[in-house]
Amino acid sequence: MKNTPSRTKGRLILAAYRLPFKIIQNETGYSLFQNSGGLVSAVLSLAQGQVNTSFDFADKIQWVGYTDNNPEELAGVTLENESFKAHPVFIPPQINEPYYEGFCNDLIWPLFHYFPSLAHFENTNFEAYQEANLLFFEKLKEIIQPNDVIWIHDYQLMLLPDLIRQQFPTNKIGFFFHIPFPSYEIFRLLPTTWRESIIDGILGADVVGFHTNDYVEYFLKAVRMVVGYGNKLHYVNLNNRIVKVDSFPISIDYQKFNDAFDLPEVKHEREQVRATLKEKIIFSVDRLDYSKGLLHRLKGYERFLERFPNWHEKVSFVMVVVPSRDQIEQYQQMKSEIDQTVGRINSSFGKMHWQPIIYQYRSMPFEELVGMYTASDVALITPVRDGMNLVCKEYVASRKDVQGVLILSEMAGAAAELGEALIINPTDAEEIGSAVVRALEMETDEQRKRMEAMQMRLREYDVFAWTNDFFTQMLMIEQEHKKLSHAYLKTKDMQAIGRAYQAAANPIFFFDYDGTLVPIVRDPSEALVTQEVKQIIAQLAEEATVVVISGRDRAFLSSVLGDLPVHLVAEHGALIKKKTDTDWVLNPDYVEDWKDSIRSILDLFVKRCPGAFVEEKETSLAWHYRTAEDQEYALRRAQELAWQLKSFIQPELNLQIIEGNMVIEVKKTAFNKGTSARSFLDLGDYDFILAMGDDTTDEDMFAALPKSAYTIKVGDALSVAKNHVKNQQAVFELLTIFKAN
Repeated sequence: MKNTPSRTKGRLILAAYRLPFKIIQNETGYSLFQNSGGLVSAVLSLAQGQVNTSFDFADKIQWVGYTDNNPEELAGVTLENESFKAHPVFIPPQINEPYYEGFCNDLIWPLFHYFPSLAHFENTNFEAYQEANLLFFEKLKEIIQPNDVIWIHDYQLMLLPDLIRQQFPTNKIGFFFHIPFPSYEIFRLLPTTWRESIIDGILGADVVGFHTNDYVEYFLKAVRMVVGYGNKLHYVNLNNRIVKVDSFPISIDYQKFNDAFDLPEVKHEREQVRATLKEKIIFSVDRLDYSKGLLHRLKGYERFLERFPNWHEKVSFVMVVVPSRDQIEQYQQMKSEIDQTVGRINSSFGKMHWQPIIYQYRSMPFEELVGMYTASDVALITPVRDGMNLVCKEYVASRKDVQGVLILSEMAGAAAELGEALIINPTDAEEIGSAVVRALEMETDEQRKRMEAMQMRLREYDVFAWTNDFFTQMLMIEQEHKKLSHAYLKTKDMQAIGRAYQAAANPIFFFDYDGTLVPIVRDPSEALVTQEVKQIIAQLAEEATVVVISGRDRAFLSSVLGDLPVHLVAEHGALIKKKTDTDWVLNPDYVEDWKDSIRSILDLFVKRCPGAFVEEKETSLAWHYRTAEDQEYALRRAQELAWQLKSFIQPELNLQIIEGNMVIEVKKTAFNKGTSARSFLDLGDYDFILAMGDDTTDEDMFAALPKSAYTIKVGDALSVAKNHVKNQQAVFELLTIFKAN
C-alpha cells in the first residue's frame, strides 16, 4: 500500500438512509440488534483495526439513519452496543413519503436504471428530498467533531456532502453511490436546478466512489456539463479544493460464504434439494424489481426449452423472487405477469412428474440460500441494469467445490470483474437459451478453471478490501491537498525572493504570457505587454536568462517581445527561438498528420456557438470562446466540445486536449511547457530558478522544475506551484522588486 500521512484520531460517522439495526424495547430499556450485512461487517472490521489501513478511529462507530420509531418513544434514550452508537433521524410521514417513495424510488431509481418512462417528476417530491437531507444534516451537526470522518451512502443523500462541507470545511467526507450512475443523456432529463443541486451536493465529498469505471466516466461528464469542472486523472479541481472520483467495486464477505459450504445446516439444505430434484438445477434469486430482468429471464429459459427438447425432464429452474414494494400497483402488475408467465411455461412444457420451473415468492434464510447456491449446477443472473449485483458474487464464493457455472448479464456491474462467467445480453432470449445449454453441458474441468479464477479475484478484493481501498483514497486526498495547497506571497515573501535573486550567480526566469505578463482581455489580439513591463524584462535579461513560454503562436510573440534579449517558446513548446538566433526551430518530435480530422469538429462548434472562432497555429488548433456573445452558453458548448474530442481522439494520434482560459486547444503530446523548461535547465547550472504562470498548461512547467525552484501560480486555482499571487497586478509588484535589486 502507498505511504499515507499520519492523522489525528477522529471518529467514523456513517450516514445512510436506514439504520442497520432493529431497535427493540426490553425490560431494561432499548437494545440495538445489528444486521449481518456486508457493509456493517466491513465497517466494523475497519474501525476495530482488523484490516490493513492507516486509518485509526477513536470511539465507537457513529451511525446516522432513519428509523420507523417515533421521537416520543426514543426521547432521552441512548442507543448503542459494543461497537456502534445509533443516531436516529426522525422524518415526518408527510415528508418521508414524497422523499423516499416519491423522489428516491419513483424518480431516481427508475431513471438511473434506464427506465425513464417509469420516472415521476414532481416538484413537491424534490422539495421533500431537500427537506429530508436537511434533517440528516441537522442530526449530523449535533454529532460531528474535529477530525471526524463522515462516510455517506447512496442516492437518498446526494445533497448531504455539500451541506456538511459548508459547515465543516476541514472534516474528511466520503460518498459512495450504490446504484448505476447513468449516461449524461439520461441524467439531463432531470430539471436543471435538480441536477445542479445533485452534482454540487455530491462534490461536497473529498472522495466519490462508484461500482464501475463506466459510472465514474458518466459522473465526470455530468460534472463537466452541469457545473463546468473538468478533471485530470479522475481528480476534479474545484479551484479551492479537489475531489477524487474513482471506481470501488463493492464485494462480499468471501470467507463467510466459502466457509458456509461446510455448515451442517447448509449441508442439510443441499442434500434435501438434491434428493428432491434429481435432475440438473438452474437457480436464480432476486427481489421483485423491474431492473432485475425477471420476465426476460423466463423468456430466455422458455426459448431454451423450445430449442432443446432433449433437456426436457432433465433440468429444473428454481426461481425465487423476494417480495419488495408489492403494495405498489406497478409491482403488483409485475408479479402478476411473472405468475402468468411461469404458469404458461409450466403448462406448455411440464409433465405430471416434471415441472420446468419451480417458482417461489418469499425470502430465504442464509443457510437455505447457500444450500441452494451449492446444490445448483447453474446460476442464472440476468438483470437488465444493476449497479453491481452481489448475488453472483455470493454464488461464486459459496462454491467451495469449485463447480457450477455462472450465467451473468453484461448489464450488471459485476460483469467487469467476473469475465469467466458466461456473459449474456439480458434481453436476448436466444443468447440466454444458448448459454443455458452451454452451461449444462460444460465439462467439470472447465467449470473448475473458470470458478477458480473468479474465486481468486473475489477472495483478494472482498468487502474488507473494498472498505480499505476507499479509505486509503480518503487518506491519499490529504496528500494531494497538501501538494496543491495555497500559500499567497506577501510583500515580505516577495522581498525574500528578491534577495535570493540578488545573491544568485546564474539565475533563470520562466514567464507565461497571458494572465502573467499581461492581464487576460476579451480580445486576445489586444493583450499587449506594457512598456513598463518590457523595460523590467529587458533589465532582468541583462543579468539573468529569461524565457517566455506561451501557447501563443510565434508571429504574435515575435511582434510583442521580439525586440527583447529573451528566449521565446511558442505553442506550448512546439517552437523555440533562442535569443541569439534569428530563426524559430520546430520541435523535432512534431508530425503534421492530424489537423484535418480535428478541424472539422472545431468548425462545427464554431457554427454552434456565435462569437467563437478557431485559431490555427503551426502545431496546434485552438477553439476560442472568450469573444462569444453568451458566455454561459459558450461554456456549455466548450464542455461538449472537450468531451467529444476526448471521445473521438484515439491514443495512437498522440494528441493532448488542453483546457485553458476560455480556450480549448489540441496539440501533440510530445512536448509541453514542462519539457521546454527542462531543455533550458539542461543547458546551464542555474542557482536561482523562478517560474510564473496562471493557466492549466503551466502546471506541466511547475511540475518539471526542481524542488529548489520558486514556482508561482497567478490566481486562486489549485496548483502544484509552491506559492500563489492573487492577480497580474501582484506579478508586476514582484517584477518591480526584481528591478529594484
